[in-house]
Amino acid sequence: MTLLSIDWPVVGVKVGQLLLALSILVILHEFGHYITARWFKCRVEKFYLFFDPWFSLVKKKIGDTEYGIGWLPLGGYVKISGMVDESMDKEALKLPPQPYEFRSKPAWQRLIIMLGGVIMNVLVAFFIYAMVLWVWGDSKIPMSSLENGIGIQNKQITELGFKSGDKIIAINGKPIVYFEDLTEKILIGTEARIVDLEREGKKMQITIPVKFLNQVIENRKAARGFITPRLPAILGEFDPKDTANKAVQGGLKEGDRIIAADAVPINFLDEISAYLEDKKDKNVTFKAIRGTDTVTKNVIVDCNGKIGISRYSYEKYDTMKVLHIEKTPYTFFQAFPAGVSKAVKSLTSYVDQFKMIFKPETGAYKGLGGFKGMTNGLPGTWDWETFWLFTAFISMALAFMNLLPIPALDGGHVVFTLYEMITGRKPNEKFLEYAQIVGMVLLLGLMLYANGNDWFGWGKTISTDCK
Repeated sequence: MTLLSIDWPVVGVKVGQLLLALSILVILHEFGHYITARWFKCRVEKFYLFFDPWFSLVKKKIGDTEYGIGWLPLGGYVKISGMVDESMDKEALKLPPQPYEFRSKPAWQRLIIMLGGVIMNVLVAFFIYAMVLWVWGDSKIPMSSLENGIGIQNKQITELGFKSGDKIIAINGKPIVYFEDLTEKILIGTEARIVDLEREGKKMQITIPVKFLNQVIENRKAARGFITPRLPAILGEFDPKDTANKAVQGGLKEGDRIIAADAVPINFLDEISAYLEDKKDKNVTFKAIRGTDTVTKNVIVDCNGKIGISRYSYEKYDTMKVLHIEKTPYTFFQAFPAGVSKAVKSLTSYVDQFKMIFKPETGAYKGLGGFKGMTNGLPGTWDWETFWLFTAFISMALAFMNLLPIPALDGGHVVFTLYEMITGRKPNEKFLEYAQIVGMVLLLGLMLYANGNDWFGWGKTISTDCK
């Protein structure tokens, strides 16, 4: 992909959403440490969004605390006097402990200060999920409403034995009630999964091997989608002024119902995708119903097997009676317990994905991504509901990650503090310094791997530029 082929306005919107979400979460996480430290009368020397090695973009000192914005957007920090942290201020630790220092406080107070950021992240996720449910409600597609079953748009799924039109009943004996749960249940798991389905009125089973996610990741750049509800071959929205669009060049229009491609009958969108896969750089004759007329259009397929068509939103298909969207509204007070439930579900999902990293045959470690991967998961247009759901999920993920018993993370400090509370012996400050360094090196290595994986990692590369 060349720089000229990148849609920079879309990239800008995605990056803007990511920066705003991370900024909100970093500030609130550090505020959790800040407010508990101040509560126990610890001096807070710095409160920073982003890191500020050598210089900061903005800073202002109010009382004993310097507030600022750093230039390195890899997180943020609160520097509490007398604490071994990322600042590695060894000189201050050589002096006698002062009453306002972190190291002078009782272990139980230090434990609360260390947990303050994680607790704040959890509360923020609860609140955001609750507000999203109150404002927008919850929308799901019942599997029972998919009369035409699912549409397969991924070769790896087809190779497992699935076919478009299959109706998924259960995975590992647990019924799949909503379509939104299907992809995760197929991909995520440290053991093989048994899928019960119905095909042309017959019940059957398909086994998803442990290594399936590994296969998807290794071919992710060549993947053409995954699973959708099976949708009629009605062309969705595309820009009629986009002269580079092959469908536009060929004279196809939004709303056209494709009934044939080169005399091959077409009923569903996934059949168009499957047919075009073998017609790269070739001419395809489409027959379509447009209003009361039947039209024939010749379209040149690009080198990726695409012509630039898209589907409508699921809401549109709901009005067309192709599927049904189950909408659940919430009052202000109903939204809070529902928000807690949604947050717990998102955390459970994240933990399940995290556990897969430690089982090499799943290949989950190959899918570990950084900022680019997070950005790709955001929409190209600003959508507040999607933005807040993303922010809430990341907040729960940050809470979990920060609790891992790794020095330099809150969880590492918590482990050392709990050790002190149980044994009555405080870890040596020199040991804490070395542990902090080791933890920082581990985190930096993980960050480099994740972000490097985004750009140069696993997956068979194909070009998306057609000449």
